[in-house]
Amino acid sequence: MNTNPVRILRAVAACMFGSALLASTAGAQIVSHSRDVVIEQPINLPEQAQVAGDAFYLNTESGNGSAYLYVEQQNGQRLVVFDVTDLARVKMVRTEELAMPGPFEFGEDVDGSFIVLRSLDNQEMAVLNIHKAKAPVLQTVDTFQHAGRVTSIGRSTFLLTDARYTLRHEPVAQDYTVVDVNKKTNPSVLYTAKLVKASIAREETGTLFLLGSEGLTIIRHPEVEQEYEFQQRAQN
Repeated sequence: MNTNPVRILRAVAACMFGSALLASTAGAQIVSHSRDVVIEQPINLPEQAQVAGDAFYLNTESGNGSAYLYVEQQNGQRLVVFDVTDLARVKMVRTEELAMPGPFEFGEDVDGSFIVLRSLDNQEMAVLNIHKAKAPVLQTVDTFQHAGRVTSIGRSTFLLTDARYTLRHEPVAQDYTVVDVNKKTNPSVLYTAKLVKASIAREETGTLFLLGSEGLTIIRHPEVEQEYEFQQRAQN
């Protein structure tokens, strides 16, 4: 059987070019047709953001425009701190090993300095001290056991409500799909964040954070981010 070496070389080159093109675009930003929505896939974010999480909390109380995202991982045994101030350059700041008895949920904040944590298994509670936003510290309090609803009633005071007769409902994970619509073509799916357990919106920057089975997804609005950045510069 005669084989044309030129054809073989061309086929190999085309295959290599296609593989390189696929590799270069696999982690690219996803941008809507009108370019007013940008989606950061987990693969574009720090390695620690590519891990499934259980819950998270957005801290924007530093007073200087900074924003930190606290992500619970490994069934409440690890807390990862991400700096999400610059959404185009999300950074992993710190990881903390926690002594929680199991998965927990983030509850109310008190004076922007403490976050109440609730254990999902036995309703034990603790406090996350966020005076230092980049280095939160877990503080456990025995009297917080079996406490339910927490309401802040002062600068450093909050009210606990007994939860012994409160029915708890676990959230149902669901897919979040982003669809692009424009006048020239049919609607198209930009991206699907799978099995999202929780979402947080930051109104100042028009950002939506999604925590799913594949990790963290950030849906951005660069124009709103620029407006917020301009406002911050004008105030400083």
